Amino acid sequence: MESIFKHCPNCTSTNIEFPNNVRFLCHDCGFTYFHNIAAAVAVVFRHSDRILFTVRNMEPDKGKLDLPGGFIDPEETAQEAACREVREELGMTILPKQLRFLTTFPNNYLYKNVPYRTMDIFFECVLHDEQVNIVAPDEIKALQWFPLNEIPEEKIGFVSIRTVIQQLKAHQI
Repeated sequence: MESIFKHCPNCTSTNIEFPNNVRFLCHDCGFTYFHNIAAAVAVVFRHSDRILFTVRNMEPDKGKLDLPGGFIDPEETAQEAACREVREELGMTILPKQLRFLTTFPNNYLYKNVPYRTMDIFFECVLHDEQVNIVAPDEIKALQWFPLNEIPEEKIGFVSIRTVIQQLKAHQI
């Protein structure tokens, strides 16, 4: 993917390189910017044999299946971020001790033409009730429960989530 950055933010030179959107370097002033990965969390909510998905109401992947979650804020643990995101999106209070670590998987997140690479951290949380509400309709269009073996993988937006669902189906995690 071609970089959207065309000028050095320090000296405005166009004598720059940004190979693979990892290290931005200005050959005139020496300005260097490392575009490191962003950390994100996702929660696989289970009730019986079913898994809860959200339907995205925003880009990227608007209209596609997703899992509750989001980016980790500075000074926040992955578990704290997962609990905060669930509270912000679904209005549910869960505790870090309710989360079971599943796995991690890299992802690409294209936001406003800027390609962010993320490391998605997946947790599982068992629910005793299927009643879940949306409190962030700007982010979530709908909620859908699917039995694990009936999840329509082609409707999942992010490759990291598709991969983790495939691993769950294959009992690899």
